[in-house]
Formats: sequence, C-alpha cells, structure tokens
Amino acid sequence: MPTLHPYRGATRKLVLGIDVGTTYSGAAYALLDPGEVPKIHGVTRFPGQENVASDSKIPSILYYRPDGTVYAVGAEAMRSGIELEVEDHQLVFVEWFKLHLRPERLDSNDLIRRNLPPLPPGKKVEDVFADYLTYLYSCARQFICETHGNGESLWKSVEARIEFVLSHPNGWEGLQQGKMREAAVKAGLISNSVADQSRVHFVTEGEASLNFCIQSGLTTDTLQDSENVMIIDAGGGTVDISSYTFVSVSPVSVEELTAADCILQGSTQVNLRAEEYLKKKLQQSEYGNPDDLKSMLDYFDSSTKPVFKDENEMSYIKFGSMKCNDPAVSIRRGQLTLTGSEMKSFFKPSLSAIVAAVAKQRRGASRANISTVFLVGGFAANPWLYTALKTKLNSLGLTLYRPDSHTNKAVANGSVCFYLEQFVTARIPKVTFGTDMSIDFDSTDPEHHARRHDKYVLQSGRVMLPKRFSTILKRGIDIIRTQQEVSQSYSQEAHESRTLNTVGADILAYRGKKGEPKWIDIEPELYATLCTVYADTSQVTRHAKRGPNGIYYEQNYSVVLLCGLTELQAQISWIENGVEERGPARIVYEEDLNFHQ
Repeated sequence: MPTLHPYRGATRKLVLGIDVGTTYSGAAYALLDPGEVPKIHGVTRFPGQENVASDSKIPSILYYRPDGTVYAVGAEAMRSGIELEVEDHQLVFVEWFKLHLRPERLDSNDLIRRNLPPLPPGKKVEDVFADYLTYLYSCARQFICETHGNGESLWKSVEARIEFVLSHPNGWEGLQQGKMREAAVKAGLISNSVADQSRVHFVTEGEASLNFCIQSGLTTDTLQDSENVMIIDAGGGTVDISSYTFVSVSPVSVEELTAADCILQGSTQVNLRAEEYLKKKLQQSEYGNPDDLKSMLDYFDSSTKPVFKDENEMSYIKFGSMKCNDPAVSIRRGQLTLTGSEMKSFFKPSLSAIVAAVAKQRRGASRANISTVFLVGGFAANPWLYTALKTKLNSLGLTLYRPDSHTNKAVANGSVCFYLEQFVTARIPKVTFGTDMSIDFDSTDPEHHARRHDKYVLQSGRVMLPKRFSTILKRGIDIIRTQQEVSQSYSQEAHESRTLNTVGADILAYRGKKGEPKWIDIEPELYATLCTVYADTSQVTRHAKRGPNGIYYEQNYSVVLLCGLTELQAQISWIENGVEERGPARIVYEEDLNFHQ
C-alpha cells in the first residue's frame, strides 16, 4: 500500500470528496495540516441511519413539498411512517435524478427514456443536484464536528478553504461538469467567484475507483512495473470501464491504455426490466395495481435483487398480506415467486453489455496485455453478477478480483486520493477534438475545386475555403499527459481594429471512425460543438496592412487547451516583441446535442 505524501501547503485545509450516485451516495475527507501525512476518512454516520454502524452510503432520494422546498433527504426519506406524511402533505418523491444529467449519446436504448422518474415541476436537474449536495455537505460537516476533538473549532478553521472533489461517470463531459459546478454554487459549497470556482475539482468514477484500489492495497500483491489492469465500477446508473498500465509501482505512476468507457447498464436497469416484466405478468391479476406493484418493486430492490445468486433457485417478492393469493401468477400468501430464469433475464442484458465493453477496452488497448480486472461499486456486491462475470472473463483469459467489503465507498475515498496524489499521469481522449477552420483555396486541388462555390475573399485578398476540420487531439490515440498543453493557431482580419477586441473559438467533437476527418459537412451528424472558448484579445497586437480594398488589420494568436487534467481548461497566447504573452480564456459549454457514435 503506497504511503501518502506529507502535505506541502502552508495553511490547514480540508479535502471533501463527494460521490453523488444514481441510487446511493457517500462522502469522504482528509484534513491537511502542513508537514503532516493526511489520512482519508469516510463519512460513516448519517441522519436516519444511526442504528447502522459504519454505513458509508445513503439513498439518493428526496421528498419535496408542493411549493418546491425540500422535505426529507436520504435515509430520512425512508423513515417509518413517511408514507402517511406523503399523503398528508402531498409530497413529491424524487429518485435517480442523476440520470437526468446524462449525455443523450449514452442512451443505447429507450428503456431509460421511457421509465426515468421525472423531476419535480419547475425543477431542473441542477436544482435537485444542489439540494442533495446541500444535505450531503451538512452531513459531512456534522460528522466531522462530532467525530474529531474540538470539532467545531476545527471546522471553522477550514470552512473557507475546503477543496471539493466531485466524481462523475466516465461518460460525463464538460457540459455535465459545468452543471455540477453550477449545482455546487446553488448549494452554497462555493461562491460564483473565480477563486471559489477553482476549489471544485472533478474526477471520473473509473479513475477514483483505481485510486481506491491502489490506496487500499488491493493492487499490491497483483501488480508490478509494466503491469496492466482494468477497473469495472458497477454502480446504480452506469457501469464505468477503464484500463491502465502501471508505468511504475514505486512510486506509483499510472497511464490510461485506451479511452475510458461508460454504459447505462447499472443496477437500475435490472429494476426497470423487472418492472416491465411484472406489469405484463400481472396485467390480468388483481395484484397488478400501482400500489401492489410499488410494494413488490420496493421489496425486489431492497431484498430480492441483492441476494440473487443461483439461476437454479427460486426467488421471492413479499408484499401485501397472507391473504394475497393468485396461483395463476405464482402468488401465494403474499409472496410472488420468480424462477431463476426469470431473475436471470433481468440481469443478463447488463452482464452482456459489461462483457462487450470489456472486449471493447481490450481492443482499444491491444498494444498491452491486460490480465487483471477489479470489480467495485454497489452493483458489484450482487452474487450472481460477480459469479457470472468471473466465469465470462475467465474464458477471455482475464482474472476478476473483488474486494471483500467496502466496494461502495471506493469512489468517495478515491476522489480524495485523486486530489492528494493523482496517480494517473496520462489519459486518452474520448473524442477527437478539433476546430472549424478556413484554409487557403487551391484551384489545383480536386477537393477544393469541388467546393469552389463556397470560397470567399478576406480583406487581404486571400481566397479561403470554410468548413475544414483541423484536428487537435485524436480519440483513443493521442496520449495527454498531466499539465500538457495543445494549441491551435488563429489569424483574424478586419476592416476596423476594434472588432478584433474579443474572440470566440468553437472546439468541436468528432465521434466518427475516420482517422483523418477533413470536412465538417461530410458526416455532419458526427460533429458537435463541445464548447466555445471566449477571450479578451484587446491586448493582442494587431498589424495595419494594405489590401485590395484599403487598410485592414491582422491579428495572430493561439488558443491553448490544458487537456491533461480531468477538466478542460483554456488560455490565449500571442507573441509580443518576440516574447509569448498569456491571457485568461473562458470555456462555455453548449447544451447537449443528441448525436451518436
């Protein structure tokens, strides 16, 4: 198990890792004192779960009043008698809200779209996310104050210097990170100032899980220098698959082998398949009514699904009373019996999707031999999934390991570890990044000749062709190292100098299969604006020149992307008297577009 390094900062601060999951959420933290080796702690006590010792997760559920205010959250929303309060106060129940944040491109089928519970009237996903963050933050504060000596004074000493690390699925991108940061502001975790914005960090659930496996010693006995490993984080909403190579074990240095993957095949999909099956099975039964179905599905989720292990055994769903009987649909004395094959049908699509994603990762990492796989996450605890996946992966020459316990706290703890150590030093881009450029028209080029009707003339007299895709980073091929910069040069011409005082440069994402995409109007559905980089260019030198139509101004600069971290950042650069100058740039993400790989 690698030892954390002493904190090198000059002042005490707190790192708080927050894992908002589809079905369950958790938090972990580390107190940083100058010169001291930090220790990662899980938040293991929550309101409504005081009778459960060392429980590191709470349900990701809320109840809202009709006026939109929060009534109950987490385990407190499951307390005894809450059903009566729901009736008395007309409360609105919210679950699986995280999936409303998903990129549309992840929807491989319409099961989620058809069955995803709606958000409360007048609420956006950022609002619900913010309300849940507020509650989770208050739980962490209470735990720290009650657990540590002089807890209240300790909290006051770090309250203004908390570094927040928010985890998200591998498939979430800049747009989702932006909405999560907006939720953090609404929740009061930070203000909207630039300085406070920098206190929010993001890490993928796959990388956080890797950090957990390393820091908890799970990799110590199985890995050595140049060893490769795959991490499967099977959660409630998504299953995240990532592949890494250990460049060095001591000190730990890890690099991604291929672009991380994310599929919507978590345990909630099992629930949805069970729900559709039971609705059809019971449509002619008196027990197919909404109330009984809800009771059945609640019991299925909490008791039947978690313990399913053998397709040769029967499973049972309790509901109603001993008087509930309907032999035609296998209901006897308030219990519905499901055969092993019926139970298997709920799980098998998720298993098949995971195995397919593993095979895809191996193809992407074909230059490396992966033999070790770690399975973590709440869904990983299911006995049937683990056994069936182990058998499938063994046939592919892969050995599956699963921690004996605490897989559900992997992401929260690994998020804190990400801030402290950042074991991963190189990542593979998930999409091909580029820009929409104009290039000089070449009448001798057949492609240019075919596009001659699109050409236009600049102030300088240069004849240009638009819609050329200029690649910045190639998906699955280029390796982005921590703090690595990539840049794209631009040249602007204008009749009036003042029109060159600001710039907006679109960064495009190409998700097609071409290795060298050229023109944006070919396969246009596979291109989308990922974000726009805005910058103040009023200080950038511009040169007065004479063109065919008189005096014009030319300005040259570069947009610099800092891509090596888990969140894209940008700057603008230009040359002034032979010296490079830098200025800030702001990244604005477009609303998600529905396009597919």
